[in-house]
Amino acid sequence: MLLGVNIDHIAVLRQARLVDDPNVLEAALLASKYCEQITLHIREDLRHAQVKDLEDILNHCKSVVNLECAADEKMINLACKMRPNRVTLVPEKREELTTEGGLKLEISKLKPLIKALQKAQIEVSLFIEANEEDILKAKELGAEYIELHTGKFANLYNALFTNILRTPFKIPEFDLPKFELSKLFEKELLRLEKAAFKADELGLKVAAGHGLNYQNVGFIAKIKPICELNIGQSIVAKSVFIGLEKAICLMKERIFEARYVKD
Repeated sequence: MLLGVNIDHIAVLRQARLVDDPNVLEAALLASKYCEQITLHIREDLRHAQVKDLEDILNHCKSVVNLECAADEKMINLACKMRPNRVTLVPEKREELTTEGGLKLEISKLKPLIKALQKAQIEVSLFIEANEEDILKAKELGAEYIELHTGKFANLYNALFTNILRTPFKIPEFDLPKFELSKLFEKELLRLEKAAFKADELGLKVAAGHGLNYQNVGFIAKIKPICELNIGQSIVAKSVFIGLEKAICLMKERIFEARYVKD
């Protein structure tokens, strides 16, 4: 299973003081030694990663580069000009702190954008909810990849297996009795598994990401059709305490143990 390290959160730290520290390219060069892919989300409002970050990484980093961006003509033109290895189209709202759900797959809007990317020899991935309708649309659109949104799974995991419901960080909709949370968690995990197998059956490559961390990643890593995980915030947060190299290697260990080591 491949690991893409999303280095947006390095850019978040940099933008907090508007100085070039920590340096995004330095993070990408270090991360690329221990993972298979660098993922970078350039938002339309440029609140975190900048166009120059992508340019520097493409010019100096040998790793595969996955650009996350909105399905917006301006961003697609930028991608076609810069030519990362892959573009993952994601939903985007200015007021959100982080991506809140899967992309709405409007065939007429997305088809020309995807064709433009593929004409520039860029692989296309669609960040979607785990349902058959969107998987069938992704196939119709001709995308090479889908990335399953694991945000709900991650929130349910936190509500069920951690103390988050007693903290200011709880999500009110998941403030439920344990037996209800357990049912919802199993249902969500099954939904992700079914979606992964359906996409694989249709010939789509399957990635997953959002909210994955050292505690919950094993559940997703065990889903066989998923070939790639994109993880950022938890790795960068852990790196504050143990360093980026060790944080990436620890995540790789957790994935390997879940995927390949029998219970």
